[in-house]
Parts: sequence; structure tokens; C-alpha cells
Amino acid sequence: MATHQPFDNMYLIDLDQPLEGFRNFISSWLYRPGNVSILVDPGPRSTIPVLVEALRQAGVKTLDYIFLTHIHIDHAGGAGLLLEHYPDAQVICHPKGIRHMIDPARLWEGSQKVLGKVAEVYGEIAPIPEANISYQDGIEIGGIDVQVYETPGHAPHHLCYRIGDILFAGEVAGVHYPLDEGMYIRLATPPPFIYDVFMGSIEKMAALKNVAHLCLGHYGYCRDVEGVFETAKQQLNNWLAAVEKHYQAGTENFEESVFNEVIKTDRGLAHFHALPEDIQAREKYFCFNSFKGMRAYLKKKAENG
Repeated sequence: MATHQPFDNMYLIDLDQPLEGFRNFISSWLYRPGNVSILVDPGPRSTIPVLVEALRQAGVKTLDYIFLTHIHIDHAGGAGLLLEHYPDAQVICHPKGIRHMIDPARLWEGSQKVLGKVAEVYGEIAPIPEANISYQDGIEIGGIDVQVYETPGHAPHHLCYRIGDILFAGEVAGVHYPLDEGMYIRLATPPPFIYDVFMGSIEKMAALKNVAHLCLGHYGYCRDVEGVFETAKQQLNNWLAAVEKHYQAGTENFEESVFNEVIKTDRGLAHFHALPEDIQAREKYFCFNSFKGMRAYLKKKAENG
């Protein structure tokens, strides 16, 4: 178990998985200003024991809020189980996700279909009692104001949360990996991908003023807020252009061909080869998944004229 403290009152709790490359990938954020305790994205069911122990070591006896950036299994799957330890916590979730978290049977079925073995490792999604989950577009607690932003793109039920100069960004700007060499950013655009929706959410968060701390779902903490969002915007356009080129050409080995092209020109992937080998394999897998999402978008767009 590893817990990091990037700045005052903020803790990043690693939720590593027993899968190749699934380290420094999933995390939960704990924010404790004054007497308030807020947890962002408790992670999958499998790592709730790790999270509970980290919270115990941090002296957390009560949680006021659990914020879900979205309801994907790796971010929200363990929330219901965490509530067994903190039954008074209120879970904040996008309105589109609430019913799926109260009765996660279909969400779990879909997770198994898409993720296969990975979903089994994450563990079955735990239901959240209806009384413990809601949506609020603004929250005030203990003198702390929380602004909530709808940011669809990675998922239609994606939210970002701002507290002062801190932004909990989920996956709105993709996946980050901490490197000494420089920034690594990889977009997460799984099907269904819609360009205008995804870009609109990136631009919406990029336009926020005076954000100094960017807390990411995958993975870690960034101070270069402008650089992250600018890189994400460039990457989105770069990837879509490469996907369209190879889709129109009917290129064989489609995903590999797109990857080999963008790796040469993409600022976000410039330090890909500095990643550990197991992280490279993980990231390449998810890049391929994003290319498929973009190809499906282009195909549907062509069919609809």
C-alpha cells in the first residue's frame, strides 16, 4: 500500500491491481480540509480493503462525501462496499449513473463483456443504498464550496469537481503517468466516442481560471494544468486525423498502423518509450481501444451522411 501527499490536506492512495502493468494506474483521492473528509473515486471492489486500511492509517473516522467522477468499475465499483465502513457518507454521482449504482446488475454484466478477466479481478460492483446516493450541482460543507461540472466524453456520466484551486479531473483529459523526463498523456476515448462532446468537455475544463492543482483519476497529480489540457486537445485532433487516414485507406493491422504514426508526432506520447515495459504494454492496449472508438465514430458519421 502506498499513500502520497502532494500538498497540504491532499492524499493520493494507490490501488494497484494484480495484473501486468496495472500499477501507478488506479488511485483514490482523499481531501481533508479542516474537519471535512472527502474521498474521490474509491476504486474497484478488490481494493476496498487497501483503501479502508489507508483511511484508518490517516485517522479518518468518518467520510462526509464520496465523489464519483464516473461509474466505470475501476472508479466506482467498490463504493457500495466502502459504505459498509462509512455508512453516513453521501455519494455524489451523475444523474445518469445513479440507478446503475443502486442496482448495478447491468453495469456489472457490461463490465464483464467489455473487460473480461480484468473485470473479474476488479470484482463485482457493489450496490449503493438509494438513501446514500444523489446528484448535486453545487455542494457546501464546513465552509468548503464544491463546484460540479458535467463533462461527458470519456463517459456520458462523467463529472469533474472543483474545490478552490483544485480540480478533480477524472479522465476528462485522459491518462497521465509520472515521469522525470516530461509529461505523458494518453486519451481514453472508448466507444461510444463523439468528437464534439469529448473536445467540448476538455475545452470546458481548460477554460477554468486559477486552477493550480490537477488531481487525475489515472494517475497522479499535475501542476502544469494548461499544459495537460493543451496536450489533450492536440492529441485528440492528431489521433482522429490518423484514425481517419488509415480507416479511409483500409489499412491492414489498423490499430498498430495508427499507433506507429501517432507515436512519431504526438506530444502526449513523446515519452512513451521512457515508460516501464509493463506500463508500455498496458498503455498500448488502451491506445488501441481508443482508436477503435474513433473508428466506430467515423463509420457511424459516414453512415449518417
